[in-house]
Amino acid sequence: MTTIQPITVRMHEADNVAIVANAGGLAKGVVLDSGLVLIDAIPQGHKVSLVPILKGTDVRRYNVTIGLALQDIPAGAWVSERLLSLPSARDLHDLPKATATAWKAEPLNGYTFEGYRNADGSVGTRNILAITTTVQCVAGVVDVAVQRIKSELLPKYPQVDDVVGLEHSYGCGVAIDAPDAIIPIRTLRNISMNPNFGGEVMVVSLGCEKLQPARLLPAGSIALKKDEELDVVCLQANKHVGFMSMIDSVLASAVPHLERLNARRRTSVPASELVVGVQCGGSDAFSGVTANPAVGFCTDLLVRAGATVMFSETTEVRDAIAQMTARASTVEVADAMVREMAWYDAYLARGQADRSANTTPGNKAGGLSNIVEKAMGSIIKSGTAPISGVLSPGEKLQHKGLHYAATPASDFICGTLQLAAGMNLHVFTTGRGTPYGLAEVPVIKVATRSELAQRWHDLMDVNAGSIADGVKRIEDVGWELFHLMLEVASGRKKTWAEHWKLHNALVLFNPAPIT
Repeated sequence: MTTIQPITVRMHEADNVAIVANAGGLAKGVVLDSGLVLIDAIPQGHKVSLVPILKGTDVRRYNVTIGLALQDIPAGAWVSERLLSLPSARDLHDLPKATATAWKAEPLNGYTFEGYRNADGSVGTRNILAITTTVQCVAGVVDVAVQRIKSELLPKYPQVDDVVGLEHSYGCGVAIDAPDAIIPIRTLRNISMNPNFGGEVMVVSLGCEKLQPARLLPAGSIALKKDEELDVVCLQANKHVGFMSMIDSVLASAVPHLERLNARRRTSVPASELVVGVQCGGSDAFSGVTANPAVGFCTDLLVRAGATVMFSETTEVRDAIAQMTARASTVEVADAMVREMAWYDAYLARGQADRSANTTPGNKAGGLSNIVEKAMGSIIKSGTAPISGVLSPGEKLQHKGLHYAATPASDFICGTLQLAAGMNLHVFTTGRGTPYGLAEVPVIKVATRSELAQRWHDLMDVNAGSIADGVKRIEDVGWELFHLMLEVASGRKKTWAEHWKLHNALVLFNPAPIT
């Protein structure tokens, strides 16, 4: 009979709980290395009390109070979510601002990838024809046109990787002049100019929608083509007689764009041209132990190399706001973080919700009791570098370094807003398992657990579970991810999402009214 070696992970010496790392969990009666006897069976990823915890006292993980005990909890017990009350959110007043010790990290030089240098100086990792839509009504037509372009035209343009319709649910029946309408409008505008599209902007419009092409992309939006008319196919134009007329018009409009894209060639560029969005979805208790720390280590490597990294998900970092403002490069950056958090607090309050609504059934099944615990694991993706910029939803990056891009935590909305910010590569960590992908940029998926990486062997690109297994260190996986990014960005390697063509829909964040 094989004896199972119990493995638990304690994040800080001050913690009074640890998580069980063993696949399948641990049975009642198992004796830990410390001599502690489990009085409950504890599932993988869930917490065990290391000492008796009295009712009303702190339950600590990451050296942070993640909850107050609702009853006395003996040592060796399963500390499930039903035993914890959620602490109040940190007040946004009197936060530390730009107080962190100066970041001492040597520049990381000499790393390059093969990318597409655009006329505006940005760099793409893929060469894609994107067709912007102004309203959902045209999506079906664009879908048919895209399939025809792929089958009939793309073989003639071998340097073009793909054709993508930028489809969404906005444009009709919206309060187009409402103050918050700027968020979805600038999101669509900035996605159209993602570096992977090579500066080629092609629009399909219906004609009667509120979001008219000239409003979406007004004169001067495309900096290098100020004197050119916007390339628009309007389906309601009198010249179109029948469905095929519309399709033929889209195909004809695509040809000059494809010709110019086909002339693009990869060239060696420094790693500083990477613009990386980091995100987690389907998180579990291992996210903050394995995958997110490895991504955080890689984030620091990227910043040292002069690259740009964004972390996001407002409700998932709300409880780490004091850490964020302390790491701000200036007081002004800290104030911008507070502004975004306050705006989102008010947005949730209007919907009669708060940050606690974030945590999903899957999160809880994976051992995350509440949003505080989730936040402590989420913030680790940002590494340790100073936070040098803050983006409101839908805004575009203006300088390099580490940025907080304020987005909802929804996987699809967060990815959409990071696209708008200008990312050319995406990193997505998951513990429960999320078959996530974006058609517009490569997505590298990182598994938090070896069991998931093995079960989803043809969906996960990196197995950070090897950290919990004791096979690799956080630094090892961080470097592995960094080198993989350069290979993927260069087009020498496809991610599994690219291989299977797994593409999530663009989902706009629209807090404005629908009329």
